[in-house]
Amino acid sequence: MSSTPNKHADYPRLVADIGGTNARFALETAPCVIEKVAVLPCKEYDTVTDAVRAYLKQNGTEGVRHAAFAIANPILGDWVQMTNHHWAFSIETTRQALGLDTLIMLNDFTAQALAVTQTSSKDLMQIGGQEPVEFAPKAVIGPGTGLGVSGLVHSPAGWVALAGEGGHTSFPPFDDMEVLIWQYAKNKYRHVSAERFLSGAGLSLIYEALAVKQKAGPAKLMPSEITEKALNCESPLCRQALDIFCAMLGTVASNLALTLGARGGVYLCGGIIPRMLDYFKTSPFRSRFENKGRFEAYLAAIPVYVVLSEFPGISGAAAALGNHLKNV
Repeated sequence: MSSTPNKHADYPRLVADIGGTNARFALETAPCVIEKVAVLPCKEYDTVTDAVRAYLKQNGTEGVRHAAFAIANPILGDWVQMTNHHWAFSIETTRQALGLDTLIMLNDFTAQALAVTQTSSKDLMQIGGQEPVEFAPKAVIGPGTGLGVSGLVHSPAGWVALAGEGGHTSFPPFDDMEVLIWQYAKNKYRHVSAERFLSGAGLSLIYEALAVKQKAGPAKLMPSEITEKALNCESPLCRQALDIFCAMLGTVASNLALTLGARGGVYLCGGIIPRMLDYFKTSPFRSRFENKGRFEAYLAAIPVYVVLSEFPGISGAAAALGNHLKNV
């Protein structure tokens, strides 16, 4: 084996998770070692380049050569126009402006999927199922501001994350109550996607449909209000909305597990579920997940994990950068 050091192993590496509100930056100082995490409000910087330079200046960091940014956007080429913020930029021009040898961009949920491969057992809470099958596909789904959907497939080069838009597939109602909620949403939107219900706004939409149907008020509540009232037993209607949300998530997660053959496990990311862990353990999620007729036993064996990592997007960006540099 050659003793010549790998020129691409240079550390620190710059990694980021950029959303519409905040940009989270960090340095990977050694393999899987993330340090100096900082959250910068996007609105305070005219460009992504300005934000990066501010972070590097704050940390007195010079000589960074390699960077990877996870961003809440599809990556379809060199030009990135953020959906929920005014930043728009060329990846190559940004690389040159920052004096980087490498700059890669990836979708933020693709990054979260990659982060699953590096998540320790202490940051995973298992909800039912048995042991995962080694090297079998993994399903990754995350209700938050939207609904992220991905998968992980093992290859000779390691785990490969699937970049897709599964949150926008058509939502499948399971029972009569969900049909009524679906019809309410259909009257508001031409197409009812899974994300319409399985997101923060989706929880509010479920509650709204129930409130209108039952002629109960107020007809609209924020997701945080619904969750709080449900968990504190202050509102049977809020509890019903939360139960239906979790059941719907069980349906969509099991559909994804069947589609991918995800006997390596289903991983629930996003900001919603970790806020209600004790309730979620006994929610309708798991029973609905397994309710698939002839494939009930198949799904009963699949473990589901709630991912509790603090900065999965950053860890995923670091994993993507490491994979990229190995192949250069």
